Amino acid sequence: MYDLAQDNRLPHYAGIGYKSQHFQSLISAPGAVHWLEIHAENYMGDGGRPLAQLRALADRFPISVHGVGLSIGGEGPLDPDHLARLKQLCGWLNPASFSEHLAWSTHGDHYLNDLLPLAYTEATLARVSNHIDEVQEVLGRPMLLENPSTYLAFAESTMDEVTFLSEIAKRTGCGLLLDVNNVFVSATNQTWDPIAYIDAFPLAQVGEIHLGGHDEDEDEHGQPLLIDSHGREVVDPVWALYAHTIARGGAKPTLIEWDNNVPDFPVLEAEAARADAILQPASR
Repeated sequence: MYDLAQDNRLPHYAGIGYKSQHFQSLISAPGAVHWLEIHAENYMGDGGRPLAQLRALADRFPISVHGVGLSIGGEGPLDPDHLARLKQLCGWLNPASFSEHLAWSTHGDHYLNDLLPLAYTEATLARVSNHIDEVQEVLGRPMLLENPSTYLAFAESTMDEVTFLSEIAKRTGCGLLLDVNNVFVSATNQTWDPIAYIDAFPLAQVGEIHLGGHDEDEDEHGQPLLIDSHGREVVDPVWALYAHTIARGGAKPTLIEWDNNVPDFPVLEAEAARADAILQPASR
């Protein structure tokens, strides 16, 4: 088993998802940004400017590596070549944290450019746990597993999401990445209580929190439908849910996740400062 407190070296401050257009700002005046997260698949090459910039940033900031392509929930075996490239990246970078999604994105030899949901059953639980065991053994480090944003529920599910994630953490020793925006999106789309979800969540196992923006739409019945877009600022109800989470579980490393319609650096830095304003009283 892994010691989450020892193996996760992210500070209990706010970080942002790194985008190359913000490189100079981060080097010269990072402000409230205390750590950075990268998507692993963008840095699996052998050289070039992206890796050179990442090496420079790694000298100044703790780096979290967030995977989007392992297909942890896929029915087939994990891709050994992908795992090998991930091991190489984590080997030289020695990130402060590594995480992946509770999702699947492969079917046979085909890769689907999406993070697709799973039914929460005993069979899925065993498969995901085995895949996490393999990842942690290959990397020689613990991973964090992120709760998904969902738009529907599976009739065949035999347990709720919190129970499923709690049991995975218990079986594998992995930590959890709690995406508060995903909780709000899923709760709205499926009409359940986000506060009750947070209150039931094993917050002691959380090594990182994500905050992001979402888009608002309606389904064919005129009911609210939220889309996890990562393309705008965090909305006030998600900030309130985040404050509730920190009040219950204490300060956690918190990422501002903004991947589309990426704004100028001061906008991201202001979002990080807003997260820090909630985090720091809890830290003290």
